Amino acid sequence: MAQAGTSTERGPIGRRQRIAPGLSMLTHYRREDLPYDLRAGLSVAAVALPVGVAYATLAGFSPVVGLYASILPLFAYALFGSSRQLVIGPDAATCTLVAASVAPLAAGDPAKYMALSLTLAFLAGVLCIGASFLKLGVLADFLSRPILVGFMNGIALTIALGQLGKILGFEIVSGRIIPRALEIAEKIGQTHLPTLAVGLASFMLLLAAPRLLRRVPAALVVMVLATVAVALLGLEERGVRTVGTVPAGLPALTFPGAPWSTLKPLLADAAAIALISFTSLVLTARSFAAKNGYEIDADRDLAALGAANIAASISGGFAVSGADSRTAMNDAAGGRTQVAGLVAAAAIAVVLLFLTGPLRYVPDAALGAVLVMAAFSLVNLADVRELWRESKGEFAISLIATFGVVAVGAIDAISVALILAMLRFVRTVARPPCEVLGEVPGRDGFHSVVRHPEARAVPGGCLLRFHAPLVIFSA
Repeated sequence: MAQAGTSTERGPIGRRQRIAPGLSMLTHYRREDLPYDLRAGLSVAAVALPVGVAYATLAGFSPVVGLYASILPLFAYALFGSSRQLVIGPDAATCTLVAASVAPLAAGDPAKYMALSLTLAFLAGVLCIGASFLKLGVLADFLSRPILVGFMNGIALTIALGQLGKILGFEIVSGRIIPRALEIAEKIGQTHLPTLAVGLASFMLLLAAPRLLRRVPAALVVMVLATVAVALLGLEERGVRTVGTVPAGLPALTFPGAPWSTLKPLLADAAAIALISFTSLVLTARSFAAKNGYEIDADRDLAALGAANIAASISGGFAVSGADSRTAMNDAAGGRTQVAGLVAAAAIAVVLLFLTGPLRYVPDAALGAVLVMAAFSLVNLADVRELWRESKGEFAISLIATFGVVAVGAIDAISVALILAMLRFVRTVARPPCEVLGEVPGRDGFHSVVRHPEARAVPGGCLLRFHAPLVIFSA
């Protein structure tokens, strides 16, 4: 496997390497990587198909829109991104933010909803590209781990409660978490038993499939079996809701358009989506780059995310981000280069051209089950427990971020998260932790005498550890 490095070439080749790392990779592609990339790309497509359909419904679109958002964005990132494993596509948190941004402005008009979402994705893309020119990739470090963990936990609660109606067989109209929970409690008597049976069976398959069929994506297994059950048992006639007819063919390229009066609120929401989606993307990209022994360029990936969102906008999709589950599938299947993303995009395009017929039987309850499981994957209790052990203050910040999503919704909660980040920074700089260090018998290095009572200070001296950047505001 070729190792990545930082190009020092000058001239056209060096510029191409900096602007489009994927294009540079294609011109020097190694034939021995192709079998691995083909297998990985097809594996990614197998996951992206059911997940794209499910996330489109989460964002408030026709299922086919999720597939549109899974083709051109993959091509865009493969050309302009610096990660060899990262897969771009619909993401649970981003879809939730899109729905929260667009729904109030669309006022129930499907055509306006689509136009607003295309414009939102376009604006988010432009902001990302602009930020990359300003070298603002460091924004990925701005939202601290406690804030990001708390925010994602709140998003997970939002998604899970929003999908319970599909599994129980009735519609939920409330927008916030607490009203949703109350509405579910009120309507629980309206549960449609055949729909509930499909949802529970889907959950059981999602839990069992990874153990029984290790190499086959669990979401794909659930979608296929649920679709076959609906078609063979005639569950539509018994009131089980399905996706319905999915139009065949590739998306028509278009330029987004929305009323001028909506641009101001859309711009603010686009900035929030750009920040959250980039933070999530770069965390995923860095994790897999470290695993595979290379480095990513955060500013280059910021521009690549912008290009992917613009590609989604002009191809009838919606805002996208780094996809954790599909990236993990790519890595597990042995994907070596960005070609795996190109293969996945081509496979999804083939399905749209020739294989959309079976999609009409996919039950909403199965989609809901897949999304609830995806929401569970966003919950990070291990990090919450670690925060509790490390710092009660950081733990409290994480909880405040979670309750911010619960209380004011996902979009407004981003403002809460940013305020928390600023307050945390000011507090750290103004009152930095300062520890006296000493030697602990039997352990290397120096350790805090407060956290290690057995530590002994250095004889004749005092060794201090200053836990903050040196910032002098009055200078």
